[in-house]
Parts: sequence; structure tokens; C-alpha cells
Amino acid sequence: MESIVKLSEENIDDEHICCAIADKKCAHGYQEKKDWLAGQFQDGYVFKKLDVRGKVFIEYVPAEHAWVPVDAPNYLLINCFWVSGKYKGQGYGQKLLEECMADTQGKDGVIVVTGKTKQPFMSDKRFFKRQGFELLDEAPPYFELWGKCFSEKGARPAFKASAKSGECSIKDGLAVYYTNACPFTEYYVEDLVRVATARGKKITVRKLESKEEAQAHCVPYTNYTVFNDGVFVTQRILSEKEFDKVFCS
Repeated sequence: MESIVKLSEENIDDEHICCAIADKKCAHGYQEKKDWLAGQFQDGYVFKKLDVRGKVFIEYVPAEHAWVPVDAPNYLLINCFWVSGKYKGQGYGQKLLEECMADTQGKDGVIVVTGKTKQPFMSDKRFFKRQGFELLDEAPPYFELWGKCFSEKGARPAFKASAKSGECSIKDGLAVYYTNACPFTEYYVEDLVRVATARGKKITVRKLESKEEAQAHCVPYTNYTVFNDGVFVTQRILSEKEFDKVFCS
């Protein structure tokens, strides 16, 4: 089985970060993600990947420093976890999760945000359920918090109350919130603005610039979220056809 590489400030310039490595249109976002990662290492952020040129990696961080609106002191939060293509079904997901679990010494557990059903760009809860994770909390319309708890002390992890509103402060037209935690978001936010503008739709862009802003977000997912007249619509990347179906029909 291939070896695991851990990214750090020392090697991040020379190592790829798996996502968007062959997608030239996302080159700017790819560099923004690298810059974002470099700023997170001081808070204990971990990025580990299979030593291959593919999308086989896990990212996790102490929940107190996560760019996610959760209350989970002394837990690790899995921020992104992806095994793709020919690497599926070979035990690499299990191996990467074991890497995370090995870093839980002194922690009360591990948590991850999923969808009630499989959602694009989100971890699949079925994998974690097989690993002994349990459902800890829910937020509308379909977000779930799954975790493996090692201790009964203190409160169980939960989404912050603000993350259960599903309503943002921009009540007029479309709004898209995003971070650079994903290398695809810069490009697809620009594309969403292009499509919305071409169809005469008002759209506002808000970039979450700090973990404090992200932790105060109105839904549990912060990489990329789209709202209409203040109400959450989706975290999916919308093609022009899907945009028309959702907002123009």
C-alpha cells in the first residue's frame, strides 16, 4: 500500500493538494487553497494524502479552530475526506481515517458534517456509520453531524444555534457565501455571478475571511452556499441548466 504524506509549511509549495490538480480553470483557487492551508497549520490543521497523483486525502482540525459552526470542544473535526477513481475499494479510506484516529490521543472524539443523503462535496455518512460513528445532531434542510465519542464528560457535540436558521442576512436576490477551504470555489463563484447576471438576477458575494465568520454561518457547511431572498438553497455547484431549473422556472 502506498505511503501517506503529511503537508506542512515546509513542503506545501512542492506537494500537490489533490483537488483540482489537473483543472487549469481552477488554478487561482488551487493557489488560494494552498495559501489558506498554510495559515491553518498553526491551529493544528492536518492534511494527509496518499503519495499518488490523485484525490486520496483527509483533512482534519481541532473543532475549536474549524471553519464550521459546531460546538465540540476537545474534538477533532474531519473537514474534507475524499477517495476517488481507481483508488476506491482498496482500503485507502480506512487507512486515512486511521491516520486521523491516531491523532485523537487526549481528545474526546471525532466529528464530521454530512448530508442526510449523499451530497456533492460532502462526506458520505454511510462510511462513517460503518466505522461506528453515531448521529449527534441535525440542521435544516439536510445537514447531519456524525461522531465517535470517547468520553461521556461535557456536552455532546452539536451544531451552533446560528447554523440551524438556514437564513442569511442578505434578503434581496441571490447570495453566495464561500471560503478558500476548497480550491474550486473561486472559479465557481465567478461562474455563478456570470450566469446570474446574464439572466438579470441580483447576486451578492460574501467571502468568509476568518474562522470566526465561518463559525457564525447560518448553515453547517461553509465552503460554498447559495441563498435566495435570504433562504438557503444549496451547497451544490450549479450548471447553467440547473441554475435555470432552480431560479428561472
